[in-house]
Amino acid sequence: MKKIVFLFGLLLTVNLSVNSQEISKNAIGLRFGDNSGFGAEISYQHKLESANRVEINLGFRDNKNVNSFKATGIYQWVWSLENRFNWYAGIGGGVGSWKEQIINLSETFIFGTGDIGIEYNFEIPLLISLDFRPEFGLSDLYKGYNTDIAISLRYQF
Repeated sequence: MKKIVFLFGLLLTVNLSVNSQEISKNAIGLRFGDNSGFGAEISYQHKLESANRVEINLGFRDNKNVNSFKATGIYQWVWSLENRFNWYAGIGGGVGSWKEQIINLSETFIFGTGDIGIEYNFEIPLLISLDFRPEFGLSDLYKGYNTDIAISLRYQF
C-alpha cells in the first residue's frame, strides 16, 4: 500500500511539474506601465500552440500634457526557464489616439512594437510578468522610438 501511495504521489508531482512548464490556454488581467506617463491596459493572452500565444491589450496613457488610448496586438514565443518561470519575446503593432492638452492637438496613429519579458506562474491561477516593449510610431506626430516598461497581473483559465 505504501508503494502505491508513493507511486501516486510521484506521478502527481511529475504531472504538476510538466504542467508548470506549459503556458495557459487563456489569461486576462491588467498591465501597468510607464510610456511617457502612467498607463493601464486590459490585457488578454490566448495560447495558439505549445509555445506560442497572442496578446491583446487595450488601455490608456496619461501625463500632465497628453492623454492617449492604445490597442496593441503581439504574437509571442514563450520559453521555459527554471521552476515556474518563463521568458518570452514577440512582435506586433497597434493603433491609438492621443490628445495634447495645452495646445489642443490630437492625432490617430499606428505603431510597430516588440516585446521581451519574464513571467512567473504561481500554483494558483495567477501569472505575474515584467516586460519591456519598444515602440516605433509610424504617423506624422507620433513617430520615432518610444519605450514601455510594465508589470502585469493576469488570471489564467
